[in-house]
Amino acid sequence: MGASLSNLTEGANGAAIGPGLGDIPESCVACVFTYLTPPEICNLARLNHAFRGAASSDSVWEKKLPRNYLDLLDLLPPDRHRDLSKKKDIYALLSRPVSFDDGNKELWLDRVTGRVCVSISAKGMAITGIEDRRYWNWVATEESRFHVVAYLQQIWWFEVDGVLKFPFPPDIYTLTFRLHLGRFAKRLGRRVSHFDQTHGWEIKPVRFELSTSDGQQASSECCLDDTDELDEEYGNHKRGYWIEYKVGEFVVTDSDPITEVRFSMKQIDCTHSKGGLCVDSVFIIPNDLKERKRKGVVK
Repeated sequence: MGASLSNLTEGANGAAIGPGLGDIPESCVACVFTYLTPPEICNLARLNHAFRGAASSDSVWEKKLPRNYLDLLDLLPPDRHRDLSKKKDIYALLSRPVSFDDGNKELWLDRVTGRVCVSISAKGMAITGIEDRRYWNWVATEESRFHVVAYLQQIWWFEVDGVLKFPFPPDIYTLTFRLHLGRFAKRLGRRVSHFDQTHGWEIKPVRFELSTSDGQQASSECCLDDTDELDEEYGNHKRGYWIEYKVGEFVVTDSDPITEVRFSMKQIDCTHSKGGLCVDSVFIIPNDLKERKRKGVVK
């Protein structure tokens, strides 16, 4: 792209034929950049000095950052952002997953839109019976962004609860639980799943709920396992895969006051046991961003 644009300023023999991209004032380039996405800005910054200067302008990146980005920085240790004076550097910091709350939660900005996303680890939730090794174990894995998941061997009262107080910018958010039926491991370099402890999830649905501090509520129900959906070639479509189960949506109209979100997942029918489930995390992501990743999300 850079080479083709540079040709606009050259004649057939490489001689200059008139004003070109290098003659555009940096302030004008910066004005145009406010309408582009961050990846587009970074690509154009390689064209010439004026474009590179405009791509570092605070006036450009301030429009890409959430209005309450200072509240997001306050969640991080001061040494992570104390020396960042340029808005571009702040955007770069926040566009990568940044942990907070003792590493049990992460926030990041979507690199294209600059919108806020959050994830909460299973270690940041209240799980009934988690301290009893007869029921639950913590399993280290590279398949989780937090590098650990909670694995349920067997239990009768299944309940997972969580709460998050967070300065969400105005937007519509979708909350999902990331779950995996069966225990997985690597054997001879290949990923394998074991389902010897997986049972009980096809009998009654799991109920998912969320509520917010301003009175919004949402809920859904879903059987995590379905023995009726067996396929001769591919087997059970719900086993051996990470699936995000949608709880619902909530709307934030103002980042002040801070939004409190409570969420839960439970199956407390004690007439039967259930087990063989990995609980990874909860995702809270702007609604249409989640729609782009609909594959693997159960609505």
